[in-house]
Amino acid sequence: MEKTNAQKIKLGIFVLTGLSLFVIGIYFIGKKQNMFGKTSHISTVFNNVNGLQLGNNVRYSGINVGTVKEIEMINDTLIRVDMIINDKILPHIKKDAIATISSDGLVGNMIINILPGKGNAPVVKAGDVIKSFSRVRTEDILKTLSVTNENAAILTADLIKITKEITDGKGTVGMLLNDTSMANDLKETLQYLKITSKGTTESVANLNQLIASLNQKDNVIGVINDTVVANKIKQIVVNLEKSSVKIDNVIENLNTTITNAKEGKGAINYLSNNPELVQKIDSTMTNINQSSIKLNQNLEALKHNFFFRGYFKKQEKANKK
Repeated sequence: MEKTNAQKIKLGIFVLTGLSLFVIGIYFIGKKQNMFGKTSHISTVFNNVNGLQLGNNVRYSGINVGTVKEIEMINDTLIRVDMIINDKILPHIKKDAIATISSDGLVGNMIINILPGKGNAPVVKAGDVIKSFSRVRTEDILKTLSVTNENAAILTADLIKITKEITDGKGTVGMLLNDTSMANDLKETLQYLKITSKGTTESVANLNQLIASLNQKDNVIGVINDTVVANKIKQIVVNLEKSSVKIDNVIENLNTTITNAKEGKGAINYLSNNPELVQKIDSTMTNINQSSIKLNQNLEALKHNFFFRGYFKKQEKANKK
């Protein structure tokens, strides 16, 4: 049965449409996988890729910049991940950038996030290996939560036991809650503590006031704190030290004089140890006193003498003037 021209045209349109859709699909897939642009390879090393697969996206600051090209097991603890990065983005990635693995949304595919560095490191080049940071795995989180739940259960059981004992009046806390007399005593003690605290506060305030008053210039401490007074006191102390040295010299000389007197040297020892000389001096002084009395009598007699009376009157007038 021969096909009509209309059927042939429809078949040709269908084939061309399917081929166009296939080419468009290949283009978008290749574009998404960076198959048609200029790219470079950089890599990083993880100890766990958390389900990362080939072809997963690589993002830099939230922007898709490449895909995962290869995942290679180095040893039992290290896994090397090779990434294809667009050359237009490569100059913005520095060598101190950090690669992490996260999920695309809550239940999306795993992706690699490259976090920008904070320093002034140079730009990465093709073939460089950047640092990585492994996030806490879900299994580890669940394991930690399981241990936390077990601990919480134990703490809850202990708390229920403690609460029951307190309610039954066991222990210090239970006794305080159930014994009214002890509660009253505790209340009275707290009242006394409150009064004592109030008195302590007043004492501290008075002490602070006293300390503040010590810095004023109308008291001894304030005067000492005055630099002018301090300099004067310092000068007085210096003068006292000089006077002390002079006094020491005088005392030393006095000690020497006393020592000489005790050893028989000088006039003092001679006078004190020779009684005949003392009697002669006493007799001489007596004679001097008697001679002085007689001299006064003779002068008085001369005043009344006819020859010397005028002279003495002139002397009296001169003294009065």
